[in-house]
Amino acid sequence: MIAATGAGAAAATTSMAAPQAAAAASRGHSKEQLFTFDNTAVVFIDYQPEMLDWVTSTDTRRMMVRARALARLAVRMEMPVVLSTISVEMGVNQPTIPELRAEIPDVPEIDRTTMNSWDDPAFRQAIRKTGRRNLIMLGLWTEICLAFPVAEMQAAGLRTTFATDAVGGVTKEAHDQAIQRMIQAGSVPSSAFALIAEAGLDWASPQGQIMREVGGWMLEELEKLD
Repeated sequence: MIAATGAGAAAATTSMAAPQAAAAASRGHSKEQLFTFDNTAVVFIDYQPEMLDWVTSTDTRRMMVRARALARLAVRMEMPVVLSTISVEMGVNQPTIPELRAEIPDVPEIDRTTMNSWDDPAFRQAIRKTGRRNLIMLGLWTEICLAFPVAEMQAAGLRTTFATDAVGGVTKEAHDQAIQRMIQAGSVPSSAFALIAEAGLDWASPQGQIMREVGGWMLEELEKLD
C-alpha cells in the first residue's frame, strides 16, 4: 500500500473523520436505517375474508394474530395507519376481517379496484398524508396485493419493510417468490416480533411498556394455538 501524502492525506483524514464525528455525536446510535414509532407508518392491504380463504402458505390463525399485534402496536404508539380493501363497493368482496378491524376501528377503509394499490390515487394520497417515508407493509396476497405496491413504492423513493410471518400467499411457492421480488426491489424482510421491538427499541422508554404489552399479548395468543 502506498501512503497518501500532503493534500491527499489531509483529504483522506477528513473523509474518515466525518462519519466518526457523526457517530460520536449520536453516541453511535443512528436510527436512519430502522423503522421506529416516530418515523414509520403501518399499511394494511386487503385483509379480507375472501383473500384469507385462499391463503395456504402459512397457518392463517397465527398469521392473523401477528397482523393484529402490529395493528395494536401502531395504535398504542400513535403511528399513522393506512387501510385498503379491494372491490368492496363493487359487491365482490367483504370489508376488512372483523378481528383486524377491531384493532384499528377509527382508520378509514380505502376501497379500490386496482390490483396494485399504488395505482389508486386515494391510496397514494393517504400514504403521503402520513408524512412518513418509512412504511411497514402488510397485505394479502403476498405475491400480488403486497409485492406490487412495495415494488412501486420503493421505486418512488419510499422505504418499506414487511413481516414475512404476518402476510400470506395462495401457495408457499408464490409467497416465497414474492419475498424475493420485494427484497430485490430494496424492501427489508422482517418478522412481527422484530418489528415490535424495532418500533420502540428501548425497554426504559415510554414505548417500552407498549412493546411488553403488545409482544406479550401476541406470544400468549400464539401459544393458545399450539
